[in-house]
Amino acid sequence: MATKALFNTVVNWFIRQRIDQIQNFMDHPIETQKGILFSQLFHAEDTEYGRKYGFNSISSYQDFKNKVPIVTYEEMEPYIEKARQGQKDVSWPGYIKHFAKSSGTTNARSKFIPISAESLEYCHMKAGKDMVSIYANNHPENQLFNYKNLRLGGSSELYADFNTKFGDLSAILIDNLPFWVEVTTTPSKKVSLMGEWESKLKAITSEVKNQDVGSILGVPSWMMVLLQRVLKETEFNNIAELWPNLEVFFHGGISFKPYREQYQQIIGKNINYYEIYNASEGFFGIQDRSNSDEMLLMLDYGIFYEFIPMDQFHSSDPKVVSLEEVETGRNYAMVITTNGGLWRYLIGDTVVFTSTNPFRIKITGRTKHYINAFGEELMITNVESALTKACEETNAAVSDFTGAPVFMRENESGAHEWIFEFCKKPDDLDRFTDIFDSHLKSINSDYEAKRYNNITLKRPIVHIAKPNLFYCWLESKGKLGGQNKVPRLSNDREYIDPLLELNR
Repeated sequence: MATKALFNTVVNWFIRQRIDQIQNFMDHPIETQKGILFSQLFHAEDTEYGRKYGFNSISSYQDFKNKVPIVTYEEMEPYIEKARQGQKDVSWPGYIKHFAKSSGTTNARSKFIPISAESLEYCHMKAGKDMVSIYANNHPENQLFNYKNLRLGGSSELYADFNTKFGDLSAILIDNLPFWVEVTTTPSKKVSLMGEWESKLKAITSEVKNQDVGSILGVPSWMMVLLQRVLKETEFNNIAELWPNLEVFFHGGISFKPYREQYQQIIGKNINYYEIYNASEGFFGIQDRSNSDEMLLMLDYGIFYEFIPMDQFHSSDPKVVSLEEVETGRNYAMVITTNGGLWRYLIGDTVVFTSTNPFRIKITGRTKHYINAFGEELMITNVESALTKACEETNAAVSDFTGAPVFMRENESGAHEWIFEFCKKPDDLDRFTDIFDSHLKSINSDYEAKRYNNITLKRPIVHIAKPNLFYCWLESKGKLGGQNKVPRLSNDREYIDPLLELNR
């Protein structure tokens, strides 16, 4: 135990040294970002992409905007495919050995995001250390390294013929972790990289139920599945009885709001919750203050940020701004240039700045995950706020949900149709629906206008999902585990119709 305590003390001292560097980019954000941009351009000027767009002639941010186009995954895919087939110097210097496979929300069945050696080391790995550094700085009494960190990652596969690895980003990270991290984590690397979800879940449960866990890391939905399975196979009433030293949950991938009450109940004691904003394309934000719902935008990970105001997103020539020009309270689509060879890439996420000194953000949704079939501009943040209110007032708890429009027919108004999977059903479903609807009106004036006298939109149509409906649907698609999820909002009925059919 004395050895563990010493190790914990030494590691905490080292990781806190990073706090001074974080403070530096907080104090000098614009200079940091300019340095990132021109460093990237210099490194990639002799790549195929760099030669095509004249990176060596770019001397200002305005030049960069004028010469390099904003692209979607589909537009970047031909370059990514060349790199996957073993070509070097395509959009980033050298060979790319890892690709993060993500189902995403694009038209492609899967996205393959290039993970260069630089993005692996100076973005993803660096962020993992920062996550712990920030937490340790805020909680100097922490005992993280006295106990195990439970990670829940994805599977790993080898891409045929070209000796390049692809899999979930989490699997790529696990496969490249330094030995000292491996010593402090559970489950083992072998179990963590298993492919088939049910077998993997069984193996993880068997391994972690006998460990002394101090922190957990993963996507809230899949971590909940694991914790429920662990409790089912033990005689404990809650996680705190099994892991009395658990002190923090680092979570990301989806909003935590619908899960907060469930975690408080299943854990059985107060712990810290720290949100992270990571994706296959990069690691962008870390909650830097306890009991906050904002994240610090991480500015020195080799990522240059640009933003498109969402009220201009669908215009033919939208205004694009750098960090220097963003405003608080405005919804932006995020554009990134990375040390993985993505140039002015539309990641598909939307954010709002809550502060510009320092730059802190909240995730507001996806550029494709919203409902705007009638001009109501309903965003996921609106829905989560209304859902929290409805649950509080009807003694309910929601584990998963999705919503989509019901389009107008002849003289009939449209509507929004919802499937809610409750882990605790409301006292009165009609009252739940009315509160949900009423709160949406109060926080979204466009929705309120469309609901006026039921002329455009009728009262929401709400269905109660069968137990494990969303799990079963994902299982049928072979998408269990990792960051797979059903989109919570959709402007068409691609997801809700199959779920309704399965729910019958």
